[in-house]
Amino acid sequence: MEVKLAKSAGFCFGVKRAVDTVYEQVETGKKIYTLGPIIHNEEVVKDLEEKGVQVLETEQDLTKVKDGTIIIRSHGVAKHVYESIKQQKLEYVDATCPFVRKIHKIVEEESSKGNTILIIGNENHPEVVGIRGWSQSEAYVINTLEEAEKFDVSVEKKLCIVSQTTFNYNKFQELVEIISKKRYDIIVLNTICNATEERQQEARKIAKDVEAMIVIGGKHSSNTQKLFEICKKECENTYYIQTLVDLDFDRLKTVGSVGITAGASTPKNIIEEVQCKCQN
Repeated sequence: MEVKLAKSAGFCFGVKRAVDTVYEQVETGKKIYTLGPIIHNEEVVKDLEEKGVQVLETEQDLTKVKDGTIIIRSHGVAKHVYESIKQQKLEYVDATCPFVRKIHKIVEEESSKGNTILIIGNENHPEVVGIRGWSQSEAYVINTLEEAEKFDVSVEKKLCIVSQTTFNYNKFQELVEIISKKRYDIIVLNTICNATEERQQEARKIAKDVEAMIVIGGKHSSNTQKLFEICKKECENTYYIQTLVDLDFDRLKTVGSVGITAGASTPKNIIEEVQCKCQN
């Protein structure tokens, strides 16, 4: 079986930085907490929990912490969360992805000018929740073509459009095109990170050339879900797995070529296990 592994598969810069930060903090011997799972990968989160790292699922959980170090994950958080941590006089380490932090600054600055913020992404995703929390006025979120068609809000000055960093690039363009046909004076800032665009383009190219495609990543990983959608359009035989255990190799026995890609939260060892199994 011919195996094509995407060069971009696995940890992106922001995720690697966040994960490395937690492991470094574990070595200090202090109580370590992360605001939500550090990344959307159950294997990594489980390993950190075994090392004593506690996950705070809600802001309410944060208010109960008396001492220790809070780690802000790569997805980032709303501005008021920083204020809460400081009010509680807790130590914190900011592992927000620099690309996400850039969006926070854009949203804060543009909203302070009186411009209305429109975020293209999943409103329930922690990154989008965080971005929304930097707007000085109500920020809106759309995720589908239907929502873009229905979008109709009162805007005093300009409509500033930004995107979740892991959003599908082609879909972003489609949604912006719909909004641009409306009456708004718009500012469009493509804030999809370069690593995401590269990963999606490479996955699409590989999926076109193989008989089966394997997408590896956490079930709650937004960027992995986008990769699966992209690959599925190009290759009907596309499988979404978290680890090697999830893959039914009986289905691959008859194929001559298989492609492998992985989300930004997928550790290298999991990717290698799948690759080795396919090659042997």
